[in-house]
Amino acid sequence: MRIKTIRPVNVMLVEDNPGDVRLIQEVFKEAKIKNLLHVAQDGEEAMQMLNHNGKNILPQIPDLILLDLNLPKKDGRDVLIEIKNDERLKCIPVVILTSSSREEDLIESYKNNANCYIPKPVELDQLIRVIQNIGNFWLDIVTLPPR
Repeated sequence: MRIKTIRPVNVMLVEDNPGDVRLIQEVFKEAKIKNLLHVAQDGEEAMQMLNHNGKNILPQIPDLILLDLNLPKKDGRDVLIEIKNDERLKCIPVVILTSSSREEDLIESYKNNANCYIPKPVELDQLIRVIQNIGNFWLDIVTLPPR
């Protein structure tokens, strides 16, 4: 049974792989999850969007952030630290969604207050299932903090 979201949920995707971005957008659309998906292609753009600097300004702080670790310009590890050290942003759940299989990345992500760490599957059908489960859990089951 699926619990319907009452209001659209703002999701920020920080991902530099255009194929993964398109796939994630399609999976969210197919799942009919009421959300607004905002995409940052690197860590620097993500922080500019979150801090209302630069050309892509978010209309409001996101309810959930999907963060890749291996990003150009500013690494996802640094983005996580900045988010979790910012009083205005630290309550936003951050889901690490990465191709990194390094145990150090897993441990450091949790030490830096990531809300969960999900290795990106290589197989397309598995990645689709992971994205659907992220949507089901974080957008339909979990009660997110108010904006």
